[in-house]
Amino acid sequence: MSWTPGSWRNFPIKQQPTYQDQELLKKVEAELSSYPPLIFAGEARDLKEKLAKAGRGEAFLLQGGDCAESFSDFNAKNIKNLFRLMLQMNMVLMYGTGKPVVKVGRIAGQFAKPRSSDFEEIDGVKLPSYRGDIINSIEFTEAARVPNPKNMLKAYNQSAATLNLVRAFARGGLADLTKVHQWNLEFIRDNPLGKRYDALSTKIDHAMKFMAACGLNSDTMPQLHQTTLYTSHEALLLNYEEALTRQDSETGEWYDCSAHMLWIGDRTRDLNEAHIEYFRGIKNPIGCKVGPTMGEDELIELIDALNPDNEEGRLNLIVRMGASKIREYFPKLLKRVRDEGKNVVWSCDPMHGNVEKSSTGFKTRDFDNILSEVEQFVAIHKEMGTVAAGIHLEMTGNDVTECTGSTSCAITDEGLASRYHTQCDPRLNASQALELAFMLSHKDDDSE
Repeated sequence: MSWTPGSWRNFPIKQQPTYQDQELLKKVEAELSSYPPLIFAGEARDLKEKLAKAGRGEAFLLQGGDCAESFSDFNAKNIKNLFRLMLQMNMVLMYGTGKPVVKVGRIAGQFAKPRSSDFEEIDGVKLPSYRGDIINSIEFTEAARVPNPKNMLKAYNQSAATLNLVRAFARGGLADLTKVHQWNLEFIRDNPLGKRYDALSTKIDHAMKFMAACGLNSDTMPQLHQTTLYTSHEALLLNYEEALTRQDSETGEWYDCSAHMLWIGDRTRDLNEAHIEYFRGIKNPIGCKVGPTMGEDELIELIDALNPDNEEGRLNLIVRMGASKIREYFPKLLKRVRDEGKNVVWSCDPMHGNVEKSSTGFKTRDFDNILSEVEQFVAIHKEMGTVAAGIHLEMTGNDVTECTGSTSCAITDEGLASRYHTQCDPRLNASQALELAFMLSHKDDDSE
């Protein structure tokens, strides 16, 4: 069947808003279609090459960022804090594993969220669910929950501004390896984890001074001065994605120019529905969440639909089973994919299968369960002789209290209310994310 950027409209679709003003929707889509692309096809191809290396075990994929970006929390400080956290985690993982780290942010487009129910009820009042700022508003009023097509324009403009700042950080000197001490976020600098990071930074400083003495410095080697942070989001709202789909002038192929990488969620991966139809035609590197309901045959059919040429770096399978289920469900899927010779990039999302309700009523995730799922994911790959290529986290560079546990900040159920700021799901704060990176690095730098 022939593919076009709009052929998804001929298929059943889940998790979509119902817009009341169809004429306004068409006007917004047409306006978006005339806007400049947010990314370029060549950048997406570069990311695909790097993901291919991760799939072979020659690099490591670090993907992370907000559960859902919001219009109200948009500011330079939040973006800078996430960027610095990604740099810190990159340094810890690179130093510990000896591999380059492919950094992909859940940023500059992560505005839409799938929901388990079309409605939510508070004190007897029932309203449509909040689906992310690109669709409606989080305030619990009838007017706020009406899907507004104009939100797509605001999402585009915020994404453009975010991407512009990220590119400036990546190329303007903030990522210079001589500044590793400056990446340490203020609120963790004085705790044991911050001191551990500073100790690692000192070792890197010594190495940089040695290299400078050999004539190798950031002036002569741009890779010591610059970095790349790619963007990604769940491509849930296909009206927005279609409007930003462009045909590459070099290759004639179609790319979704809203982000370097897009992924399909566990709720929208039906083989006969719209999201698979859209994704099969774009040439970006893409991802798909793999949950405990995924069957072996279904997974192989999905891989064949999304990556028919078995191309390395094209398809990232993001495993999100839950700490209590990954050992039961994941090995058989991994074995089947391995035995059929499918080229995929396996990464672990230890967040979405570990959501629980705290004793104080907050939706949360426990750090021990997050760590356990990652450790089991790595162990299963080791047993199978396959590659655990990366990790996918909902996290923030801010000092929030949304996930319980960890030795670095030891958040309790009672402490969640202190700084619980998420728009949707609980995120690791900077201390917890950095602690996880140290644990993943398999290198006790304090003992050297």
